[in-house]
Amino acid sequence: MGQKAMDTFRKCIPLFQALSDPYRQDIILLLAEKEPLTVNEITDNLTLSRPAVSHHLKILRDQHLVTTVQKGTQRFYSLALDQAVGELKELIDTVENTCI
Repeated sequence: MGQKAMDTFRKCIPLFQALSDPYRQDIILLLAEKEPLTVNEITDNLTLSRPAVSHHLKILRDQHLVTTVQKGTQRFYSLALDQAVGELKELIDTVENTCI
C-alpha cells in the first residue's frame, strides 16, 4: 500500500470516529428525514438528554457533517455531507487504484 493510501486512510479516521456512534447515526438519519431541527427537536426524537445531544452535535459539527443557522434565539441544525462524502470517495478511489 502506498503512502497516498495511508494518508487518505489517516485523514478519514476522525470522520469514521464521528460516524461510529449509534446516537450520532440516529441524529444524521433524523436530520436527513426532517431537517432543519433545533437541539430540543432532536432531543424530543431521541432517548438522550439535551446536553448529550448537544455534545453529539458538536462532534458532528467539528467533522463538518452538520451546519447551524441562527434564527433569533434558536439554532437550527442541517446536514452538510459534501465534505465527508468527498473524503470517502477519495478513500474509495485510492483503495481501488492502489490496493485492489
